Amino acid sequence: MTLPESNRARVSTRRRFLAAAAAATLAPAGGAWAQPAPAAPLRKPIPSSGEPLTVIGIGTARRYERTPDEAGMAVLRDTLRRFAAAGGQVVDTAPSYGDAESVLGALIESAGLRDALFLATKVGAEGREAGRAQIERSFERLRTARIDLIAVHNLRDVATQLHTLRELKQAGRIRYLGITTSFDAQYAEFERVMARETLDFIQVDYALDNRAAAERILPLARERGMAAMINLPFGRGRLFRAVQGKALPEWAAEFDCRSWAQFFLKYIVAHPAVTCAIPGTATPEYAADNIGAAAGRLPDAAARKRMEAFVDAL
Repeated sequence: MTLPESNRARVSTRRRFLAAAAAATLAPAGGAWAQPAPAAPLRKPIPSSGEPLTVIGIGTARRYERTPDEAGMAVLRDTLRRFAAAGGQVVDTAPSYGDAESVLGALIESAGLRDALFLATKVGAEGREAGRAQIERSFERLRTARIDLIAVHNLRDVATQLHTLRELKQAGRIRYLGITTSFDAQYAEFERVMARETLDFIQVDYALDNRAAAERILPLARERGMAAMINLPFGRGRLFRAVQGKALPEWAAEFDCRSWAQFFLKYIVAHPAVTCAIPGTATPEYAADNIGAAAGRLPDAAARKRMEAFVDAL
């Protein structure tokens, strides 16, 4: 798949960061991401059940949208294996992500990882019958009899689809339900749905350079006992470009941060309302680097303010 120019630039930039960090004295020989994450990475409970989830997951938008050749499938399979071996659980996808559900279903089945993963997808259809049909296709494409979480994508026909999801949850076919957005224009309606509905999860965009969700949505999730999954945790491309060629600040070591990706992710998962962040991840190196953010200490409130000021000044 040909990535948009902004995405190609971000991928290229991050690869340079990883290559540079491999030689840095801050990292152990071989690079911090080359080492397996601790056996017990940080987990947070889902408020509605108490079930713990590792705070770093995998997002599949763009990166899994087209079925790759055999070599490409092998890379993605190794990515999921590396992620699961390090204690990762959540893999998030959607019917609107091209072939992503089918690609994931094939990868998870061939790698024997279904029991190790928390599998999340979405429904984004208008009307009861169309929603039901889309959900059934998700079960088929993901090659599973039970999906851990299905959320209404971008609030599309939210009342109808939540009704269907509650029926599926009652029947034991899904374990959790929720709603998603990645657009601040939807935040007001998103808050209204959160206030009136009983939800297990919300999913919202939040990053060091995109902090609007922290004003009302994340506090409301905490108040209402809803797990918060974070999409676009690296923002929309600016963060990696802004730190290109820059060394991590020395004080990042105070919360066991070894890369810029971990700097961005630790900021997010340190928020008390955040349950899990789902950065797009399509290589074993990125999987290990990202889940490293679940290791060691997290920034406290004062450190998070310092991180905000640092990024705002770039």
